Amino acid sequence: MKIFTIYSAVFFSLFAGSTYAASFNCDKAKTQTEHAICEYRAVNDADVKMATTYNIIKRLVPMGTRGVIQDEQVKWLQLRDQCGNSSRCLIEVYKMRQQKLDLYMDRVYQQGPF
Repeated sequence: MKIFTIYSAVFFSLFAGSTYAASFNCDKAKTQTEHAICEYRAVNDADVKMATTYNIIKRLVPMGTRGVIQDEQVKWLQLRDQCGNSSRCLIEVYKMRQQKLDLYMDRVYQQGPF
């Protein structure tokens, strides 16, 4: 019984470790890009980080800036989707978008005591 418990724990920890948590439901992935995001851990992690930063910033900036950031996001998604299933390309476009969002976040930090 004890061996079964150990094997069960190992199995579930391995299974849980291979599950990625993209910013969208990977079971509903349709495009090559979405499948690649779910498949490659580094891209998946970049997707989660970028989506989290984006959602935080949207709530912290004034409405005019929010519209600009949302428009930029739509354009960026179009650029991202041109990568297809290239993990190298995806990593680069996520890095580029994260840097831009980090600049917005820096501006938010500079404007107030938090």
